[in-house]
Amino acid sequence: MNASLPSPHPAIAKGRIAVVTGGASGIGLACAGKFLASGMRVCLVDRDEAALASATAELRGEDRVLTRVVNVADRSAVEALAAELAAARLGPVSVLMNNAAMGGGGDVLADPGGWERLIGVNLMGVFNGVSAFLPAMLEGGQPGLVINTGSKQGITQPPGNTAYNVAKAGVKALTEGLAHTLREKAGERITAHLLIPGFTYTGMIQRHLPEKPAAAWTPGQVADELFAGLARGDFYILCPDNETTLDMDRKRMAWAMGDLVENRPALSRWHPDYKAAFDTFMAQ
Repeated sequence: MNASLPSPHPAIAKGRIAVVTGGASGIGLACAGKFLASGMRVCLVDRDEAALASATAELRGEDRVLTRVVNVADRSAVEALAAELAAARLGPVSVLMNNAAMGGGGDVLADPGGWERLIGVNLMGVFNGVSAFLPAMLEGGQPGLVINTGSKQGITQPPGNTAYNVAKAGVKALTEGLAHTLREKAGERITAHLLIPGFTYTGMIQRHLPEKPAAAWTPGQVADELFAGLARGDFYILCPDNETTLDMDRKRMAWAMGDLVENRPALSRWHPDYKAAFDTFMAQ
């Protein structure tokens, strides 16, 4: 690999280590490629061993890539990974990207088992990553970076998949609290950021749509926006897509908060009595 990319954050530095969960495909793999291009070593973490092998091949057998089969919902397995990397004397992890996620779950009356599996990965997997890796990052004295992948669904709460919304709302709250804690404990040395992708054509979407819709971004576009947001110092790294602009996203989010402020019915954006008011608000 030739010249490194310019670093958008002090933690993204040549020879340092990035751990990316859900790293075998999609946004995780695209971001891993950019960390590599910045001169880092990368540990790709995923449940799918075959996908990890394909990811390594896609990265052209990069000798700075480690792969580990880990279910992030298993706290002891995540802790064992953190201990393994520490024992290998590779230095403390510099970048932790908690990106692993699954779909499904369903509405509030869906199978409780589906809820438990989804929240175990999408929310507790983020917590497990933070609790396993962050203590050494704090003790190491080096710049550090935590990126948690959220979702617009965790903010605007569209009906239909409440389990996913709940998990991603939890990731938002967790990351906000983490950012505050890090400011108190580490100043600006270690920072936390919430990545909020738009409609992105990942494996989760590909299962339902074999061809990429024109409205969707590629994972590479999200990775580029992540690096741009880090360079700006953004905490909320909000990504548009080919159909939804940032202005549209901000208005939708403002309307969602307005339900609480104005005491409207829950999820009034989808309430028939408020359809005209929402349309007018968006058109302003």
